[in-house]
Amino acid sequence: MRKKALALLAATAMTAAMLAGCGSDGGNTTSGSTASADNTTADTTQAGGETSTGGDSSTDRVYNIGICQLVEHPALDEATRGFQEALTELLGEDHVKFDFQNAQGEQTNCVTITTQFVTDNVDLIMANATAPLQAAAAATNTIPILGTSITDYATALDIADWTGATGTNISGTSDLAPIDEQEKMLVELFPDVQKVGILYCSAEANSKYQADLFIACLEEDGIAYEVYTVADSNEISAVVTDACDACDVLYIPTDNTLASSTELISNIALPAGVPIIAGEEGICAGCGVATLSISYYDIGYSAGILAYEILVGGADISTMPIMYAPKVTKEYNASICEQLGISVPSDYVAIEE
Repeated sequence: MRKKALALLAATAMTAAMLAGCGSDGGNTTSGSTASADNTTADTTQAGGETSTGGDSSTDRVYNIGICQLVEHPALDEATRGFQEALTELLGEDHVKFDFQNAQGEQTNCVTITTQFVTDNVDLIMANATAPLQAAAAATNTIPILGTSITDYATALDIADWTGATGTNISGTSDLAPIDEQEKMLVELFPDVQKVGILYCSAEANSKYQADLFIACLEEDGIAYEVYTVADSNEISAVVTDACDACDVLYIPTDNTLASSTELISNIALPAGVPIIAGEEGICAGCGVATLSISYYDIGYSAGILAYEILVGGADISTMPIMYAPKVTKEYNASICEQLGISVPSDYVAIEE
């Protein structure tokens, strides 16, 4: 397993190098990570003040990793799984300990959890979603922080002059899929659409970021739209009902609040006959008809490789560019498409149930 992880580390480094300086439409500017398999035996001083000679079996060093995940749902769960498996494979299960904490969707819990990680002097914090990233950033400027499932780091961290790297103790991986291609998917499936409802949680800055990009694409195509926001999960039922009454297609970006309530959303939208284009696979599996999705496991795994490069390889996190998913896939929800009588093109892949 360690050989597999090291091979993937090298492959990730080469992919990152090839992607450096490249971009894609929809705001997804991609820069490569500085991860390199050549650094895996370098001496480095760890965040906790100890010195490691590198490698996982030649030392008794045990790395303590704090993981703060905003809420439990399939996409975030997969990112955490990928992160843990990458580090376990690279370090060995006897050389890494994970303190996993679920914030239950509450910002205040994120603050409490990340503050405790700092008190415990963990070697690295993995922040899964925007709220944990923001809480970790406020809690420490010295312990390395790796984010995952973050759409746009400049938005999340309020960085005005974005260069692709934060310049701080923060780096990570993004879950941003090309927004312009998601809008093209909507037009492809529903060429006669009259009005699109864009639905997201107003408390999630990265959801608004995606919505604004999607709106720009709709405006370019001359398609009418209306924005519907919820402050929390308590407002979802009423807002989705209003959106379904006024619109013939809905778009939901990657949004943790709505991702946790897909059954509720489906129970309103499906009887109303309103299809939903989703920003990621988990939402689509729960209530959508189609998505242009990334693999959350893959971006979590890539974050785990970055963690290894920081902890063992001595990589400078402040110069590590944010990494993006290497590929996207057109996916559809076969069950909901059948119920709504929607046929999808042959290049779409059915989401496994």
